[in-house]
Amino acid sequence: MRIKRVPVGDLETNCYIVYLEERGDAVLIDPGADGPRITKALEGRRPAAVLLTHGHFDHTGALHAFADVPIYIHEMDNVMLQDSYYSFGSIFNDNAARPQVSAFVKEGQTLEAAGIRFEVLHTPGHTRGCVCYKVGEDIFTGDTLFKGDYGRTDLPGGSEEQMRASLRRLLTFHGCRIHPGHGPGDILS
Repeated sequence: MRIKRVPVGDLETNCYIVYLEERGDAVLIDPGADGPRITKALEGRRPAAVLLTHGHFDHTGALHAFADVPIYIHEMDNVMLQDSYYSFGSIFNDNAARPQVSAFVKEGQTLEAAGIRFEVLHTPGHTRGCVCYKVGEDIFTGDTLFKGDYGRTDLPGGSEEQMRASLRRLLTFHGCRIHPGHGPGDILS
């Protein structure tokens, strides 16, 4: 499995392209902005699915470029795709409507796309519907966990108590590589 990190937008949100070299398709995680740049980074691969770790505007800004691809998000964050007030896009003059999702993900669910199996971990705290996607020893943590830090809990839908529980859970995955929503990754120790 290959993982390509493409930082996009003013907040340098990490969009991930996850693929198997022998296949011509890929999974996008958090296409936050700059659809043309993400498309170029796909290097001709066809997007098979878009997985969203949560609904904030900086993780969903390029969804319109992939509207014909199945899009997945946790149901509790779907309102953010419908209303820029809840996604905080309105604060940054991003009021564009997002495409409808194809399906909602939930705790313990396994999704398969582009020949890769993703396990859904519901990790609320940054938002009510935050999820991480685990593939083998790799975990795409969105804004739940960064290298040496974690996501904000002071925004509407955030919860410090839920974040602490989510972080304790993630720390049980010793030796796994994290791929955060912003900045470089790390290994859980």
